[in-house]
Amino acid sequence: MKIYGTALCALLLGSLVLARQDTTPIEPMDQTPVFRVNVVARTTKAVNYRHRGGSTMVDLKGTSLMPQATGKAKVDSKAGRLEIGIDVARLGPAGKFGAQYLTYVLWAVTPEGRSVNLGEVVPNSDGKNSLDVTTDLQAFGLVITAEPYFAVTRPSNLVVVENIVRQETKGFEESIDARFEMLEGGQYTIDVPAAQLPSTSSAATTPLDLLEARNAVAIAKAAGAADYAADSLKKSQEFLDRAEDYLKRKQGRTPIGTAARGATQMAEDARILTLEKKEQERIAAEKRATEERRAKAEADAKAAAEAEASARAQSEEDVRKREQAEKARLEAEVAQARADAARAAALEDQQKAQAEAEKQRSAAEEAIRQKEEMRARLLKQLNQVLETKDTDRGLVVSMPDVLFDSGQYTLKPAARERLARISGIILAYPDLKLQIEGYTDILGSDEFNQKLSEKRAASVRDYLIDANVPLDNISARGLGKANPIADNKTSAGRKLNRRVEMIVSGDVIGNVVGTGNGTANPPAYKPASQSSQ
Repeated sequence: MKIYGTALCALLLGSLVLARQDTTPIEPMDQTPVFRVNVVARTTKAVNYRHRGGSTMVDLKGTSLMPQATGKAKVDSKAGRLEIGIDVARLGPAGKFGAQYLTYVLWAVTPEGRSVNLGEVVPNSDGKNSLDVTTDLQAFGLVITAEPYFAVTRPSNLVVVENIVRQETKGFEESIDARFEMLEGGQYTIDVPAAQLPSTSSAATTPLDLLEARNAVAIAKAAGAADYAADSLKKSQEFLDRAEDYLKRKQGRTPIGTAARGATQMAEDARILTLEKKEQERIAAEKRATEERRAKAEADAKAAAEAEASARAQSEEDVRKREQAEKARLEAEVAQARADAARAAALEDQQKAQAEAEKQRSAAEEAIRQKEEMRARLLKQLNQVLETKDTDRGLVVSMPDVLFDSGQYTLKPAARERLARISGIILAYPDLKLQIEGYTDILGSDEFNQKLSEKRAASVRDYLIDANVPLDNISARGLGKANPIADNKTSAGRKLNRRVEMIVSGDVIGNVVGTGNGTANPPAYKPASQSSQ
């Protein structure tokens, strides 16, 4: 991702792989294919709009299918949603693409290829329309397609308008390379007799909502909804009949539109449910066919195996009869051979045992040598970043107090830099274990010192985990003012006592935290009068 400028987020240009638009002319024949799957590709632009970044504009421009179309879209990013307002002009009638195309739909298409129906675009007599919608998507391109009705769930390949990103459009630039299904009028191939297509002879006096409802119900029936989604199809037909009755009784656009749009939505649900059930049937049929083929193959294999077993049994019987005649003569020789073999095997086993013992001893010595070399190499590498000591607890890496703000547990930049280098070293040695221990001086209350030591240790642990050190290999604890390594009576001593220690251990370098010859904690500081010196 590239971001241009500091105040203005850059444009997101990408490829929404949607393919070339081919229109299939309506052929004057008895069987007209109404719905057909097409995976098509097309190049357009999309924007990843800034979250709560205010409003921005993109232009809308007609494609080769409707080059005269123009418009613009305002996108306003709010908390939890994006508000989209579009204005389009010079949209021609959708029917120019075929009798089944009655309306237009506005789509948002994500970089991953998911398409979302944002709403119906119904131009007036001048080809103009305005639409205000919302979406929870963040990154998308806008297209307008010709459709048979408003409730479709996939866009057709008749893209008549697409967004054009302006130079000043606010957003993030990223590469988009996605494929998604655009449908030539819908999904799958469904042949609908011409007599079943809804009549458009009265289109001038019939509300568009009712024309779309007729289309939707006819297409659902052609898809087979009567057999697979009878209840939903029945409800959609009842809504359509109610709308037709409202039209006859001249009840007005509101009741007609309400019933018609309900019919359209219910018919689309019935069509989708039908397609899903048909797909389930297809999968089940394929599964049955596969099982039948498998059963036949197993039966054939079983018959062949039985025939082979029978032939093998006869052959074995013939061999047994021949060998039986020589059995008496061979028994003595076999017994002697077995005795010789047993003595030879015993001698060989003894030699193998001695060789294996020597091999294991050499391997153990080599393993110890490799661990010692790895431990020395790791100690040297860690010492180049932070002071590190080799102890019976493991390699103890000490982080001084200066890498934290006074009384705080937030890592300073210098600490982060060193921990980044430490994490790089640790990741090169698989199976290492890290125990992070935080310590303080004696100033302050025990409770404050305990919490501060825990938080400092946790900060180091969290940073290393973020740097990909495995979570299971790292632990942290705070020990407060325990285990001082210097005299707390002086500022220099207290400074040394304020520290975070990383105990690096593991079988790979010869020991594990808390299991060496020493104790689980470092030796505490003792005044000169109490020490062995």
